[in-house]
Amino acid sequence: MTRLLIISFSDLRSDARLQRQIAAFSDTYDVITAGWGAHPEGAVEHIALPLPPAGAARARRMRVESVLFRLRAYGLAHRTSPLQRAARRALRGVDADVVLANDIDAAPLAYDIVSPDRVHVDLHEFFPGLHDDNPKWAAHRGPYNGWLVRRFAAPAASSTTVAAEIAERYRAYDLDPQVVTNASHLENRAVQPVGAPIRLVHTGAALAGRHLETMIEGVALSRADVKLTLHLMPNDQAYIERLRARAAELPNVRVLDAVPHDELIETLAQHDIGIHILPATSTNHRLALPNKFFDFVQARLGVIVGPTAAMASMTERHGFGAVTGGFTARDVADVLDDLSHEQVAGWKRAADAVAAEMSAEHQVGTWVKAVDRLRDR
Repeated sequence: MTRLLIISFSDLRSDARLQRQIAAFSDTYDVITAGWGAHPEGAVEHIALPLPPAGAARARRMRVESVLFRLRAYGLAHRTSPLQRAARRALRGVDADVVLANDIDAAPLAYDIVSPDRVHVDLHEFFPGLHDDNPKWAAHRGPYNGWLVRRFAAPAASSTTVAAEIAERYRAYDLDPQVVTNASHLENRAVQPVGAPIRLVHTGAALAGRHLETMIEGVALSRADVKLTLHLMPNDQAYIERLRARAAELPNVRVLDAVPHDELIETLAQHDIGIHILPATSTNHRLALPNKFFDFVQARLGVIVGPTAAMASMTERHGFGAVTGGFTARDVADVLDDLSHEQVAGWKRAADAVAAEMSAEHQVGTWVKAVDRLRDR
């Protein structure tokens, strides 16, 4: 069969989007994977890519990059990247017919293996706007990321990204990506009755920049009979402890550990509403359409989101939840105060009605068609 190389600087066994890519192609291609960690299921061969520099080595590299970025020496910065150089050594001699490169860091590696007309680039975020809530970081790194997109994503035969709003931004960089959302696999499950109290749930990374305390304070301000549970990944233990300390002062808020991916939907389904209030502090926050949004739908939950364009428009179009007026705790409390059991039950039924349409099975065909076209060339 045709040999398809999938490259990503991530742990492919825990990266949901990469898992969907591997599953989409493993029956019709010999899938070779390159990424961090051990051999993922579905791949006939796996190349373990070295991890990026850490500690003192990382600090030294950042100082070098700071100088190169100020000089606009982007080509030199890229050629001397320890991450890129180590990955090139690991991939030396790999034989593939088509390459699917995930994110802009992986794209340059593809052209060492196949010609551009055999490369598909999947861009998970809008890289020129990455971390632009940090003005110093954005001033140095943002133009470099824009250069990377034009230099290494634009030449590819085809590309995809995760949301229509991000695809539109990329058109200024000579790209015309199709959209493959971070949709979850279709779950065949019944809609559960609404609980008393109404059970809210949030899952995801524990990053202070996401201001998860807004949801906690919204519950604290609300008069509604609700209970909030947060399942958080151990990204920042000090931040988690601060959230837990605040939750301990409230009778209806819990901060728990993250659950394994294969238990996630079942865990979510024990609740009534998935909530995600992501403040618009950066470009990628404003454009976000994350996995958890689709996980909530597959768990047959109602949804409460902030006025983030992609999530808000889908929530309103399908009628399975509510959009807050802003990103403050008071905005959250105002929505919670208006909840009724009948309303939440209707949201859960609406989620059930669109679960198939919003599933991974409805999305991955875009990848398959794109890669098949490259194979047929």
